[in-house]
Amino acid sequence: MSAELLDGAKLAGRMNMESGDRVARLLSSGRAAGLGTILVGDDPSSARYVAMKHTDCESLGISSFHEHLSSSATQSDVEAIVDRMNADPNIHGILVQLPLPEGMNQEEVLQRINPNKDVDGLHPLNLGKLVMGEPGPLPCTPAGIVELLLAHRVPVEGQHVVIIGRGLTVGRPLALLMALPRRGCNAAVSVVHRGVENFSQIVRSGDVVISAAGSPGLVTAAMIKPGAAVVGAGTSFSEGRLLSDIADDVENLAGWITPRIGGVGPMTRAMLVRNTVLAAEKVR
Repeated sequence: MSAELLDGAKLAGRMNMESGDRVARLLSSGRAAGLGTILVGDDPSSARYVAMKHTDCESLGISSFHEHLSSSATQSDVEAIVDRMNADPNIHGILVQLPLPEGMNQEEVLQRINPNKDVDGLHPLNLGKLVMGEPGPLPCTPAGIVELLLAHRVPVEGQHVVIIGRGLTVGRPLALLMALPRRGCNAAVSVVHRGVENFSQIVRSGDVVISAAGSPGLVTAAMIKPGAAVVGAGTSFSEGRLLSDIADDVENLAGWITPRIGGVGPMTRAMLVRNTVLAAEKVR
């Protein structure tokens, strides 16, 4: 079996074109959209991700505002920048790049962001809307995964979705989203990790398997049901090379699979752009 590639780069390109049209309409009415980002420390992968997000925004006419703090910055330093961005009318979306350095309380930082400017969808108020099934900004990676599966007509509704990882940015909100009675979701959802008994057997029962563990090669062909859709949302870097949670041999068994590069990452950035534009459109 040769798996169909879940081409996130191609789909993200189409989504960004739509966002660009909306930005143009804002500009023609004398309004603009602005994204503010905060990066703390010198982690190369985090710096790379932030730079790519700003490149996306600038190519679409979205203003970029960036603050880069050293790893010696304090919690108060970060919160002061959040407060300043909250008060800036030119900034409609705020993104704090996670993870923050050890010793910082990232939950307190996220709670400090104005919920209307929370384009990462991780403020408790917006996560609460997700739990309630109410409209609000969705976390970017989970929303991007749903869009990616929908675009490739992967059966999800009524199917068994297995999510590996329970982190704040992907695993937990994705489980909530996938279980909701909405298009492209409405699934039976299992959330597992390597501390779960019969981990491999549970993963193998999934019609859709999404790994967000950040553990290279964690998911092997022996753990995948033939024809299942497999999404690698967890990545890590080693010797300058981007590694996926999904082992190379999975492609021979899966029905659909994300590429190591160009799968979930571009969709996350496209959803960030979309959320920023939506936030700008709501300002009158």
